[in-house]
Amino acid sequence: MASEKLKFHTQISVPEKPAAGRKVTIVGAGQVGMSIAFCFVNQSITSELALVDVMENKLKGELMDLQHGLAFVHNVKICSGSDFALSADSKLCIVTAGAELREGESRLDLVQRNTEILKDIIPKLVQHSPDTILLIVSDPVDLLTYVAWKLSGLPKERVIGSGTNVDSARFRFLLSERFNVAPNSIHAWIIGEHGDTSVPVWSGVDVAGVRLRDLNPAAGLESDTENWNDIHKQVVQSAYEIIRLKGHTSWAMAASVATLTTAILKNTRNVHAVSTSVEGIHGVQHPVFLSVPCVLGESGITDIIQQTLTEDERSQFQKSAATLNEVQSNLVF
Repeated sequence: MASEKLKFHTQISVPEKPAAGRKVTIVGAGQVGMSIAFCFVNQSITSELALVDVMENKLKGELMDLQHGLAFVHNVKICSGSDFALSADSKLCIVTAGAELREGESRLDLVQRNTEILKDIIPKLVQHSPDTILLIVSDPVDLLTYVAWKLSGLPKERVIGSGTNVDSARFRFLLSERFNVAPNSIHAWIIGEHGDTSVPVWSGVDVAGVRLRDLNPAAGLESDTENWNDIHKQVVQSAYEIIRLKGHTSWAMAASVATLTTAILKNTRNVHAVSTSVEGIHGVQHPVFLSVPCVLGESGITDIIQQTLTEDERSQFQKSAATLNEVQSNLVF
């Protein structure tokens, strides 16, 4: 509080607290977590941001660096520390903490290590924000979203995985280079696992209502002479290649999470490919979380879009579910 000598204004009312329902907590101050925080500050997505991590010195440095840039953007209240009490009353809690994917390692190899980390994090978040929505970003995201749901006791619609939203963005970008149109003018979806068994929905790829399969019925199939399926192979290998080249992925995932967060906080009801419970969807008989197009709003996931898939796409989706269920059944938590 300013001293009497330094006062330059007269208070006529008590300032209101930050708008209810706009507070967001990010757990994990690594490359992904801080890239997300940077997006939030620059895009004015939230009015209050809490950063939680066990590495307090690094976190303090990140906090100072963000705060020193606030003069160039809309003001955001930012706090940081290792105490989960800082996350109290968060509308959305984003979990990026966990062991990083190593070169040559699959996302599924990470699962037990990161499950142990979530066992410590999730109960504390729910304790301080019982009405929160959880957005899991840590890999392997589909399995960890299932773990977070089990640990949290929250309804399924309020436990969401970042899933294949970024895979779908990579798919659209690579398609855009062949079509020579902007990525956001392409409708194309990757569903299933955020990983090696992801499923490209070739039957639904279109630009302005013009379906790729109407022009090339074999697109994405083994019989395709135009090699469209090479694009999906690039999508699957993208993260591994980026990790090989720069050590981590961050910017595309941060942009993806910023978009998901905007949909939730602003109740936009946009459709995104995120990880949710898919038992009973497309013939899946396992209690697994996989990505499908979902409507996002202030209560989390409100609707799942029932895509019309080909038999081959349904079969691939079911295979993806079976792969995750096999790993999931051996998890200890």
